[in-house]
Formats: sequence, structure tokens, C-alpha cells
Amino acid sequence: MLLNKITSIFLLTFLLFGCDKNQPPLKPLSNNAVILAFGDSLTYGTGAARGKSYPEVLSQLTGHPVINAGIPGEISAEGLQRLPALLDRHQPELLILTHGANDILRKLPLQTMQDNLEKMLLLAQQRQIQVLMLGVPEFNLFSLNSAPLYAELAVRYGIPIELELLPDILSQRALKSDTVHPNQAGYQQMAEGIFISLQSAGAL
Repeated sequence: MLLNKITSIFLLTFLLFGCDKNQPPLKPLSNNAVILAFGDSLTYGTGAARGKSYPEVLSQLTGHPVINAGIPGEISAEGLQRLPALLDRHQPELLILTHGANDILRKLPLQTMQDNLEKMLLLAQQRQIQVLMLGVPEFNLFSLNSAPLYAELAVRYGIPIELELLPDILSQRALKSDTVHPNQAGYQQMAEGIFISLQSAGAL
């Protein structure tokens, strides 16, 4: 059983890190496409000046309206309740999903969090909305890596994912406003990383 688990982790790592061209592609966004950035304080922009969150910066980089639908402190169960109305109201072509940090910080059951994220992906899939997902790191004393469940969901649903961006930012003191949030420079780097990911996936 342990060998099978190790093998599965190796395959996920190979698929998601070993070769960027294995990342599932996205369809090019139309000229009038709306992007919905959905999440918690990491999307809202806690730690940065007003107008300097990653969605605002990403809008400038892409030329597309990027709706900031981040709510600080929100857990995945609350996000799942909130998402359907936002998808129906804004009808985005692309959903950038960055959720789960508060579940991790509060030590809520990861299986419940995974189920909630999976239901979010299904809501987007049912509406034919493309998704780019960001992995949120597990905070520990030794390393900062995205929780494994994000990679599992990305492979299961065939969506592109950025697993290293947030861990890289939050591992650099110069890019943080506190222990768990980027500062203005960190959100700038976050937006630039997402922009590059969207270009690589073919959305831009």
C-alpha cells in the first residue's frame, strides 16, 4: 500500500512538474471575456494597498476585466455556497480558483475541503467555464508546498494548475505582509505568475 501511494505521488509530480507541456490546455479567451478570481483573503488582497490585489494587477496585464471575488476568512464550505450565484451573474469564460487556505489554517478536515473544491470544479464544468487552479500551501516548519489534494483534483478534472507560485511567494519574507499573506510585491508576482500560466496554457 505504501509503495502504491509513493508511486501515485511520483506520477502526479511528473505530470504536473516534470513537463509543462503536459499541463492541460485552455481555449483562447474571447476579446470580451470576463475572468472571475474566486477565493479568500489571498484573492481579496489582504496585506496590499487598495487596488493592488492580484486580480486588479492581472486585469492590467491581460486587458480583460478580472472580478475580485475574494472574501477574507472564508472556508471552502462557505465558498461553495457563494460560487454558483457569482458564476451565473458574471458568466465568466475563466475561473481562477484559489481556495482552502482557511480550512488548512483552522485544521478542518482536508477530505471535506477536497470535496468542496471538487464541487466548485463541477459547478464550473457544468457551465462550460474554464478553470485555472492555484495550490495553497500547507504551513509547517520544514517546507512550504501545496497540499497534495490540489494536484489530485487537477489531474482528475484535467485542468491546468499552478502549484509552486504561492509556496514560492510565501517562503520569501520580502514578499509577505505577515505570516500567511503576500504584500504588494507578492501580489504583483502572483499576478505575473498567473499571467504566464495563462499564456502557457493558451488562454492568452
